Amino acid sequence: MAKLTHFNDAGAAHMVEVGAKPETSRVAIASGRIDMAAATAKAVKAGAIGKGDVLGVARLAGIQGAKRASDLIPLCHPLRITGVDVDLRVVGTSVVITATVRAFDRSGVEMEALAAVSAAALTVYDMCKAIDRGMVIGAVQLDEKRGGKSGTWTRRADAAPLAKRR
Repeated sequence: MAKLTHFNDAGAAHMVEVGAKPETSRVAIASGRIDMAAATAKAVKAGAIGKGDVLGVARLAGIQGAKRASDLIPLCHPLRITGVDVDLRVVGTSVVITATVRAFDRSGVEMEALAAVSAAALTVYDMCKAIDRGMVIGAVQLDEKRGGKSGTWTRRADAAPLAKRR
């Protein structure tokens, strides 16, 4: 098992020093979903939610979530993000969310991609909760990362999301 870099030799949590690392192109792709009642999914798809364009607002929230990841996650470095794409689609009774985050920096953007998906999902919940409090956010996961010392990592296509493994 790899050494956990966010703990020092005494076992205390600390922010990893990245100053000596080279700046490289970084990309991370994360995904997740929010499951809802069929009527809710239909209203979201039709743009018939009273608070406005759910998918459009959630897309903006996802972008903001990526930009603010270091404000939410204590040991996450603030990064110079060069691009964020957040895609939301109604598929059956779910909104499926995919976020791609790019940066040219000394640390990866996995947390930013995961934060983007999470913020988008929470926004969908917030905008639809008046008609469906039973929505479930789940399967938030890293699908791919590129760049840095560890290179490329891609989730195996046959790997079930954690929510399905339990």
